[in-house]
Parts: sequence; C-alpha cells; structure tokens
Amino acid sequence: MREIPIAAARRIALAAQGFADPRPTGRVDARHLRRTIGTVGLLQLDSVSAVVRSHYLPVRARLGPYPRARLDELAAHSGAGTGAPRRVDPQRRELFEYWGHEASLLPVAMQPLLRWRMARAHLEAWGSMRRMVKENPGLIADVLELVRERGPIRASETGIARPKGRATGMWDWHDGKIALEHLFFTGQVAASGRVNFERRYDLAERVLPAEVLATPTPAEDDAQRELVRIAARALGVASEPDLGDYFRLPRAASKATVAELVRSGELEEVTVGDWRMPAYLWPGSRRPRGIHARALLSPFDSLIWARERTARLFGFDYRLEIYTPAAKRVYGYYVLPFLLGDSLVARVDVRAERATGTLRVHGAYAEPGQATAHVAAELAEELQLLCDWLGLAEVRVERRGDLAAQLRAAVG
Repeated sequence: MREIPIAAARRIALAAQGFADPRPTGRVDARHLRRTIGTVGLLQLDSVSAVVRSHYLPVRARLGPYPRARLDELAAHSGAGTGAPRRVDPQRRELFEYWGHEASLLPVAMQPLLRWRMARAHLEAWGSMRRMVKENPGLIADVLELVRERGPIRASETGIARPKGRATGMWDWHDGKIALEHLFFTGQVAASGRVNFERRYDLAERVLPAEVLATPTPAEDDAQRELVRIAARALGVASEPDLGDYFRLPRAASKATVAELVRSGELEEVTVGDWRMPAYLWPGSRRPRGIHARALLSPFDSLIWARERTARLFGFDYRLEIYTPAAKRVYGYYVLPFLLGDSLVARVDVRAERATGTLRVHGAYAEPGQATAHVAAELAEELQLLCDWLGLAEVRVERRGDLAAQLRAAVG
C-alpha cells in the first residue's frame, strides 16, 4: 500500500472540501453556491443561532461573504415572518431537506439515493415514532390527510395539543409533531420550507420535482454505494468509518461497500501517517502542494463534524460544549475553529449580539506552537469580515484565553 504523509493527507482533505481554491473576488451568485454544495455533498442543519444558523457558515468558509438570501432561495427558506408560507414550484426547487448527516440540505437529485432510509423508518426512526406506528396508526393517517388538505403546515397547526404537565423542551414533541416527523422520515411528506427556522410540511409531490419522484428507486446497496462515492470525493482520503459516517450508513453496509469499491479499483487503500486504521484515497482527489485557506468553521462543517477524524487529521481536539454545564466548559459555549493555511490554529468562543450590534469574542485560544501574533492578525481580519457580513457594527474581544490580548490589540 502507498503511504501518504499526514501533511499531504491534510492538503488532500482540504482540497476535496473546497479549500484549495481562492474565494471569489467579485459578486457571489447561485452558481458559486451550487458548486460549493456539490463539492461537500450536503449542508448540515442545526437550530443554534449563536452566530448565525449553522448551514450558512460552511458556504461562507469557502466563498467568503455571500448573500444568505441566495441560499434561502435554493432551500425555500424564509428568514422572518410567521404568515402563510410561500409554496415553491417543485420544478424550481434545488435543495431538499432530509436525514443525510443528521438533518441536512441536499441537492434534489439525491432524493432517490435516500429512499432506502425512508423504507427503513421502522428500524431507524426514533422510538416515539415507532410507538405511534404500533399504537396509533390512525392518527398518522389523519395527519397525512390534514397535510393533503391544508399543507404546507407547521406542527402547531395539527390541532393536537401537548398534554398538560408535559415538558416543552426541544425533543418533547406532541403527538402531532411526532406524526409529521414519521411522515417526513418515510418520505410521504417533505419540508416545503422553513420560516424562522420552523419546518413547514407538505406532500412530497408538492415539494419535489416530478422527474425526481419519477426516478426509479435504486436497490439499497446501489444507493449506498453511490453515497460512499460522494463521501469519498468530498473527503479525499478517509477511513472506512469516516466514509460511512458522512451519510450515517449502517456500519455493516459501510464496511461491505468500501471493500467492494476497493476491489473494483474505485478506492485505493493507503496508509496515512500514524493512523492506526487503513485509509482510502479517492483516485481523482487533488493533491495540492500548498493550501492558503482562511476561515472560521461551523461546529457542523463537514470538514470537522467527525471529531475523531479532526483529531487524526489536524491534531485538533474539538468538542462542542453547548450542552456542557457552564462551569465545566473548557473553551466556551459556541466555539469556532480557525483554519489558517492547512492547519487549525486557534478557536474562538463567539456570539452575535444583534441588539447591540456586536460580534463578541468571549474567549480566544491559540493551538500550541503557533506564531500567535500572525494568527491574531489573520483572525482579526476574518472576524471583521464575519462581523460585516452579519450586519453588525463592531467586534469586541473579552479577556479570556491565551490569544485574547493579542487578538484584542489586532482588532483595535
């Protein structure tokens, strides 16, 4: 097997994720967005908006400042307002929402590749959905009919209230929401769009293009094989678990598919640095001699969402501490890694305080061995660009972290 040094593997991975190309210098339009989404394969969604909704950040990391409204148009999202949602012509829809790598935005052409997951809802869906199928299938049928008559609808518009005394946390769904999510998981309804990030549900045939729905459903193993190919192109070089995790494939299917692609010559088995497991190279991957990237990364960016791979590839130990009690957090609530060149060189705990027009850096930390003055200067510029893109007035740096003093001086 060929051996790839870790530094070369890192550059291959960054190029595969779209970081080898310079950011556009002119107007960024829908063509740039389509190319970026095609490169990474999908954008993970998340409800936390400490800086901005997470799916906006991977596009910005690769393209620089761009009009978020363009991505909203591709996804049929609306940023504000609670009135009747606009129904988008299915033939013009470019992105749809489904369980890719968690909840994700994906190109509509990929919908047939995920029908095997829809068919496995009885195995993969959450327990509350499976219980409803078993105990109250009539309610699911009633909610489907409601969507047929009135869609697109919100979960609150099913008319099914949460029982008194039940908690109201993120995952404490009432039965109407559970029924809608089951229908969404099985593909009978789809996300027509989001308003204020709240999902609106409608019949799949009123959301997705007719030619996509008419595409024959591939066999499960064929679909999973194509998903591994997409993951391999997007990762460049990766372990088998990395490849399977990109679209959250069952481990047995991932192992079998990767082995098959090696036998057919579509993947090359290699060794990477000190990795303790085999690695697999996509033969068409670019192998640049240098990477000159600069970006603040979302915790849900596909470059770093696999934390163990991030540690292997970048020597960067990264954990999201949102759900860690404040007193036990090491770096902060919403921490963005800072990519400079081909390395993750720092991390910042940052929040967009829209009421005061401030992008506030609660903590800034350099990775060991970095030239901190240079990192602080580059990070200050990137934070100012982020601040401007968010429409905020100023960057303010607090005193926490070993990079804070130099960053505060660089921000001015």
